[in-house]
Amino acid sequence: MKKLLIIDPQNDFCDIPGAALPVAGAYADMLRLADFIANTGLDGITVTLDSHPSVAVERTTFWKTAEGSAPAPFTFVTGNDVASGKLLPRDALLTPKVTSMLAQLAQAGRPGLVVWPVHCVTGTWGHNIAAPLAEQLARWEFAQQRAVRKVLKGEYPLTEHFGVFEADAPDAGVASTQFNTELAAELTAGVDTLFVAGEAGSHCVASSIDQLMRYLDRSGGPRPRIVLLSDCMSPVTGFEADQQAFIERATRWGAELMTTAQAQAALN
Repeated sequence: MKKLLIIDPQNDFCDIPGAALPVAGAYADMLRLADFIANTGLDGITVTLDSHPSVAVERTTFWKTAEGSAPAPFTFVTGNDVASGKLLPRDALLTPKVTSMLAQLAQAGRPGLVVWPVHCVTGTWGHNIAAPLAEQLARWEFAQQRAVRKVLKGEYPLTEHFGVFEADAPDAGVASTQFNTELAAELTAGVDTLFVAGEAGSHCVASSIDQLMRYLDRSGGPRPRIVLLSDCMSPVTGFEADQQAFIERATRWGAELMTTAQAQAALN
């Protein structure tokens, strides 16, 4: 059985007019991925969708500087920034919750979070799947007479949620932030090959597959062959080293890196 996991193939991540957080090369990635789906016999497809309110902890609309202005996109926020008043939630009542979340990130080895431009607001054009890929997914659904599974992530506004399986700082009272064991099992149990593609390779793809690898290590069961489609993912500009580090981690674990042409030749 061959399945495909597509991480966040959305307009706001494509390098096209109107995108809020364009990833260089992403639109071409989507064209190649659509062609791969058309020419590869797949038994299942899962698409994750970055899905946020317009105000959330990882975006500029949530924070204010000591002077009351919005922080610049890509500002890094730490617990010390909040404690000193350098950066604060616009809603002061959320300060204790945010301080606790940042401490949770620090305990996990992450000193803070990046404040991103507002992107992938649920229900907007930017939240939609890139059109060429969406059209091919519809053709696959018609041919197979089954649905592409779509999984929303990031709806809880008080934690970052890069990886599809679990939020970066899970909240014990919010089920959507906890590890999604059902999804991990659905993507791996009885699966011979799991292809992986999407945006961005430096962030949401990397976090998702890191989480999946940890799940497979814990479960101790059979591992599917995991193939990262190298020409269907790109890094956020400035984070190229993060994508390369992820690829090195994944290949050490046992994942394979292939172009779509190589994957079709080897596995069809």
